[in-house]
Amino acid sequence: MKTITTTEDLATFCKAAADHDYVTVDTEFLRERTYYSQLCLIQLAMPGEDDDTAVLVDPLSGTLDLAPLYELFRDTSVVKVFHAARQDLEIFFVDAGVIPEPLFDTQVAAMVCGFGEQVGYETLVKRIAKEQLDKSSRFTDWSRRPLTDAQKKYALADVTHLRRIYEYLADKLKKQKREAWVAEELKILTSPDTYVVQPEEAWQRVRTRTNSPRFLGIVQQLAAFRETYAQSNNIPRNRVYKDDALVELASTKPQSMKDLSRSRLLLREARKGDIADGILAAVKTGMEMPQEDLPRPDNTNQKLQVDPALADLLRVLLKAKADSADVAPRLIAATSDLDALSAGKRDIQALSGWRMDVFGRDALRLCEGKVGLAARKGRVEIVEL
Repeated sequence: MKTITTTEDLATFCKAAADHDYVTVDTEFLRERTYYSQLCLIQLAMPGEDDDTAVLVDPLSGTLDLAPLYELFRDTSVVKVFHAARQDLEIFFVDAGVIPEPLFDTQVAAMVCGFGEQVGYETLVKRIAKEQLDKSSRFTDWSRRPLTDAQKKYALADVTHLRRIYEYLADKLKKQKREAWVAEELKILTSPDTYVVQPEEAWQRVRTRTNSPRFLGIVQQLAAFRETYAQSNNIPRNRVYKDDALVELASTKPQSMKDLSRSRLLLREARKGDIADGILAAVKTGMEMPQEDLPRPDNTNQKLQVDPALADLLRVLLKAKADSADVAPRLIAATSDLDALSAGKRDIQALSGWRMDVFGRDALRLCEGKVGLAARKGRVEIVEL
């Protein structure tokens, strides 16, 4: 098992990889104590049947520059293969503003190929590579050095088996003529907006029971301060203050340090210094925001006049269509999409792209009363009306 610790060796590997059609990629990282993921290890493999064409790259060696890897990521003649790429891509985007292109995510491809929702890597290794993974090193501390042989073996398996999985799924997608389906699904993963967190939008992730605009304005300011502070100090947002404390602060509206001291849920470290000052400033800003600038919850779906009977029929149609296409139903449409469709909404994902062909067109005909559903010989069929 070769471990790369120098820029020169990384450049040599990446130059060799550039001569192949694809390279498999994975990472090991820690995020429990930081806002941004701490990259601890990168695994890479070129096409092949053994470990000789796979390497471990140690970004913690102190002298390693990842520039050769990022050059490979920009090489559009080589497909970069990941499994469940979201967090890996975020690391590379935050570090260098790079998103590998072209990208292939085997988790997305597996859903399109009928392996179910959010299928795990271990499942694909068993079903496609016919191998078993050693999971003993899954929860180890990847920042500690030296790495054990067990850690190295575990990490390398994440890219060596991935080669067979990729080749199998790519071939199946080609035969099914579904490459465009995967490309459509990957647009979110390859968009830079996916990895940019705007502090002023952080409030939308906080669950509250009160929808008062003034209350939400204070929540917005408290969430924005927390996000900015966490980013600038590279600490988890919950280390600043947790959601329940944020909601408590928005309710009690502290005006002074003395008020903060009465909080039941605020961490001790947040009752003094920069965090305490930031809390008081955020509350003040939220209380003084002009009425027209206050945030308001999106109650669009709550106001929908859902037709329960039609929604149930759409669920039956979705199940039948998903079974026929051999894809996970949720990949085509969520339950909320079906409710929205039954209520008359048409600006939903299920009515665009490949979903329109597989499900959307017949769903619209069902909503318009042009077709019905019938059960025949254990199958649901569409009946023209």
